[in-house]
Parts: sequence; structure tokens; C-alpha cells
Amino acid sequence: MSHPVRSLVLGTAALGAATVAYAAGYERTRWTLREATIPVLAEGARPLRVLHISDLHMMPGQKSKQKWVAELDRLDPDLVVNTGDNLAHKQAVPAVVRALEPLLNRPGVFVFGSNDYFAPRPKNPLRYLFPSEKRVHGISLPWRDLRAAFIERGWHDLTHTRSLLTVDGRPIAFAGVDDPHLRRDRYSDIAGKPDRNASLRMGVTHSPEPRVLDAFAEDGYDLVLAGHTHGGQLRIPGYGAIVTNCDLDRARARGASRWGAHMWLHVSAGLGTSPYAPVRFACPPEASLLTLVPRTTSSSRASRGARFGARASVR
Repeated sequence: MSHPVRSLVLGTAALGAATVAYAAGYERTRWTLREATIPVLAEGARPLRVLHISDLHMMPGQKSKQKWVAELDRLDPDLVVNTGDNLAHKQAVPAVVRALEPLLNRPGVFVFGSNDYFAPRPKNPLRYLFPSEKRVHGISLPWRDLRAAFIERGWHDLTHTRSLLTVDGRPIAFAGVDDPHLRRDRYSDIAGKPDRNASLRMGVTHSPEPRVLDAFAEDGYDLVLAGHTHGGQLRIPGYGAIVTNCDLDRARARGASRWGAHMWLHVSAGLGTSPYAPVRFACPPEASLLTLVPRTTSSSRASRGARFGARASVR
């Protein structure tokens, strides 16, 4: 091998090793707060602050994640929405509850995802590029214990349920489905126009499958919150997410976007990874603070940006 070729090979290998080290050793614990302003309220309504948390994929020993999530309570949200995949280990329920402890004192709603029901398993990364209908599940996880802990503290399980809840002194119509990624969604259970007296109509799902989003839009919901995509988890600068792990297009893998003429969609890139794929690149783990404002204000276009949490730390 000639000297120039050998140098190129060694340089490429070094760059690849440095990229993996960055993605696995630094970025996956660079906890980030993403903020967005979304115009979905009626004219004259005061803003509503919603904290969107998703895809914790918690392991018992992830102390820095637990600490950072607990500190989100300082943002003083009016509502917390959890869109699932909280667990990555059969003993992680106490860690999830510890992380969310201060936020469980606030109004909250939730649905579960596949990694609340089943533990992750090692898989060939190429399966994300060439998805299959075949699902191979890990061991069952104690999702019932987690559900009981959430409900005991006052959060509402929206799985195949419609609810009219008072948040910040105003009625909000909620509806949710079980995880569409596992094809457990039964939208027919919640189909129909939401309560006309609600000041906001919000749908909640784990995986943002277009068939579910279309159904929410058809029924007249203002906003749907989802997770699951991890924002792509690996993003190419200037190109974006490589995959979404669902039927959602890559451009919507994270953040706020319009879905149809009336409805908005917000997809969280989430705060975790599978323990078998502990890497993120150009897509730091995130929670989202959404400020909902009237449709007719000067904020009529969703503004999306990110700022790093004050205590971004590496475990």
C-alpha cells in the first residue's frame, strides 16, 4: 500500500473512531432543552406552557439523566405530556419515577410505547434502514407498575381514552392511542369530534404514524404530540434524519410542523437510546418546552430552536 493511500485509510479510520467516540461518549448525554412556539389557541387566549417528555429509555444507573429531568420542574410548565418508551430495563421503574418526581405534582397525561411493554433486544442496525414487519420482542417490562405510579400521582392515562381536563383553569380535550408502532392503536375507540367546549384539542400518541395523524386531523384536533423517532438518532448535517423508524417522512423526525390545513404536530427526539445502540450524532437527547399561543398572533409560524441545558453532563 502506497504512503498516500495508507495515510488516507488511517485518517478515515481515525475520523470514524472519533465520530463513534463523540456519538457514544458525549452527545448521547448532552441533555438539551428544545423550545418551540406553536399557534394553536383561540384568539385572545393566554399562552399555555407544555413540557413534552419522551423516550427516556431509562436504565437504573443513569443518574445524570434522572437529575436533569427532575430539574425541568424549574420551567414551571402548566402541563406535562409523556409520549412513552420510558423503560429500558425491568428494574427501571423506580428510576423513572425518581426522575419525574417533581413533575408528577403537575397536571400530566401519558401514553406508552413499545419499550414500556418490552425490553429492547440487540438487533442488526441495517434493520432500521430496511424495516421489516416482523417484530422480535424482549422480555416483558413492568409497565403496569409504572402506570400505577403515574396514576397515583394524578397523571391521566390516555390509552384509547378521551378526556376533558382542566389545565391552567381552562378545559382541554385530550385523546390518545396505544403504540401504533406495535399496531396496538385502535383509533375507532376514540373517533369523533372532540368536545366543542374545549379551548384546545390535543391528541397523544407514541409513534407518529400518518394513519393516526390523519385520523386526529380529520376529527379536528389542534395539536398532536408524539415521540418514537429519536429525531433520527443519527443525523447528517445539511441532510437531517437518515430514518424515522416509522412511516413519517424524514423532514418531520423532530420538532413542530403543520399536518394538514389546521392541525400541528410536535415530535420529540427523546432523551434516550436503546442500551444496544447507545449513540447519537447531530441529534442530542432532548425534552421540549412548547409555548402554545393564539393562532392570530404575530407568532403564527412555529419557531424552533434549541438551547443546551445548564447542566449538560456526561455520565
